[in-house]
Amino acid sequence: MSPARAAPVTLLALGDSLTAGYGLPAAEAFPVQLEAALKAKGRDVRVVNAGVSGDTSAGGLARLDWALADKPKTAIVALGANDGLRGLDTNRLRANLDAIIAKLQGAGVKVLLAGMEAPPNLGPEYGQAFRAAYTQVAKDRGVALYPFFLDGVAANPALNQKDGLHPTGAGVAVMVGRMLPMVEKLLDQVRP
Repeated sequence: MSPARAAPVTLLALGDSLTAGYGLPAAEAFPVQLEAALKAKGRDVRVVNAGVSGDTSAGGLARLDWALADKPKTAIVALGANDGLRGLDTNRLRANLDAIIAKLQGAGVKVLLAGMEAPPNLGPEYGQAFRAAYTQVAKDRGVALYPFFLDGVAANPALNQKDGLHPTGAGVAVMVGRMLPMVEKLLDQVRP
């Protein structure tokens, strides 16, 4: 008799259009590409796409109970891009991210926080406060911070759709490749 095979680890990708795969075929969305990259590394992982286009950190917090129904063991929190585009209060961003991570941790979920940069037209002070919200929450909650979700992709026309905001499939592949080592470290925190 063969031993029972453990169920795959569920990784929740909680985010906005950058996670959801806005403007892309479903197979090119971040969660799908991330799951494929992890499986290529021999990891038995199911990545749940909990990305909702247009969502702010407040929206992510409001729908967190729904997202937890998948009983994830790990989560990537990638929210805030729309907070920045709308110039929302960075104190609210920080409070929302903190509440999201607190709730995830309360459910026994290991978390990786993916940071975002504010649009430069909002000025250096806002940008600094925006960045600091992620740094502070990661420090306060004791979670790893991937500093910029769009690292290597932002402002590169070859890796973005015509709107200049959303990555192409190739752009998502760059995001996945750059973030993969931190995601693997996150998964290593989960006991089989």
